[in-house]
Amino acid sequence: MVSSVSLFASLTPYLVSALLLFLLLEQLFYRVKKRNLPGPLFVFPIIGNVVALIRDPTSFWDKQSAMADTSVGLSVNYLIGKFIIYIKDAELSNKVFSNIRPDAFQLVGHPFGKKLFGDHSLIFMFGENHKSVRRQVAPNFTRKPLSAYSSLQQIVILRHLRQWEESFSSGSRPVSMRQLIRELNLETSQTVFVGPYLDKEVKNTIRDDYNVFNPGTMALPIDLPGFTFGEARRAVSRLVKTMSVCVGKSKAKMAAGENPTCLVDFWTHSIVAENPPPPHSKDEEISCVLVDFLFASQDASTSSLLWAVVLLESEPEVLRRVREDVARFWSPESNESITADQLAEMKYTRAVAREVLRYRPPASMVPHVAVSDFRLTESYTIPKGTIVFPSLFDASFQGFTEPDRFDPDRFSETRQEDEVFKRNFLTFGIGSHQCVGQRYALNHLVLFIAMFSSMFDFKRVRSDGCDEIVHIPTMSPKDGCTVFLSSRLVTSP
Repeated sequence: MVSSVSLFASLTPYLVSALLLFLLLEQLFYRVKKRNLPGPLFVFPIIGNVVALIRDPTSFWDKQSAMADTSVGLSVNYLIGKFIIYIKDAELSNKVFSNIRPDAFQLVGHPFGKKLFGDHSLIFMFGENHKSVRRQVAPNFTRKPLSAYSSLQQIVILRHLRQWEESFSSGSRPVSMRQLIRELNLETSQTVFVGPYLDKEVKNTIRDDYNVFNPGTMALPIDLPGFTFGEARRAVSRLVKTMSVCVGKSKAKMAAGENPTCLVDFWTHSIVAENPPPPHSKDEEISCVLVDFLFASQDASTSSLLWAVVLLESEPEVLRRVREDVARFWSPESNESITADQLAEMKYTRAVAREVLRYRPPASMVPHVAVSDFRLTESYTIPKGTIVFPSLFDASFQGFTEPDRFDPDRFSETRQEDEVFKRNFLTFGIGSHQCVGQRYALNHLVLFIAMFSSMFDFKRVRSDGCDEIVHIPTMSPKDGCTVFLSSRLVTSP
């Protein structure tokens, strides 16, 4: 015992010296990577500024954006041993998106996302593996499948709107829309992607696991039982197993010659016809991609639908024109679905949806990691291993005519600012990792705007800071969009 204490005492000076050397080198390496870019002069040892990020993500990223104003559109920071660069300039963001390749950048989606989402997630694939999976996925978002999805989307949207009408349309009390819209999106994505293979119990399990998963995207990456991140990772594993069962059932159904009725059916229908089956088409591999889709379609769409309600309520003239546009093609009292052709003809409503996505892109940033040193500008080379955050939000407010104004007409056939400023409209990304489900996401937003605005009058409950942006994890209004609802219909569809 005495000898152990003596040994420890004799080693203590060396251990302290080693620790101090490590901390000194950590600061030195940070300063070398930082060079003359704006950012903290010194960072907290090991964890960096992650506490500030978790405590108030909006304030953290706002400060990074403000610092980037003073340089070439870049700012830096340090998070749990990771040097990070925030990119505000739209052209530099394009440069990152356009260079996803083995010797430049790899999309990571989240600083610790691979550990959270798993190895088979489409988010983290690149090169031939990524191309192979996208070739299988892309046909599932063409005209015929999208038309089938549209019918399913409308059934679910209408079901929820009817529930809101019964519960809240008396206008006697306000309601926060965030949870209502989140439940609508969860059921929609479940129904469209794997609907026939889920019973009520399984749907509730998925809901519970997503409620565990979401906080994990905003937590310290401690992968231990009882910690938010660790519980989130285990929730993802359970979701993958649930989706794997659905994929197996779908393959059996398609092999028996039945017609596709949901996304996984359209996917497996093409797989069972091939012998041997294509690579990356095992049940677990497909299920991992379905989990990616469920996450994106639930949380990103929740953000978009919430901001649509916020912005339509604050712009009465826009709301009036939407109702006129929709009424030319569809009425709730018709008891008919909106057809694919009618949806395409609602041009002003589609312009409103696109402007919602520009003005408040659901994912404000898309993290990438530098696979090797990359010369971003003439004066700065991004060091290998750096996590790079191109800002979709900042890019949306560059170039466009009066970018701070909500103006759907910018997407009209006469102005076509989506084409003129295409390199600034990055909501769905660009290049090889551009969102494969963007047409589905846009259709969902247009359908919701058309049906919600036709069936309801709505008045926002205003409070201090209600329009402030919070990240949970996608962008949301601080108050969750609290409104009074009242029905506009004599007879509900």
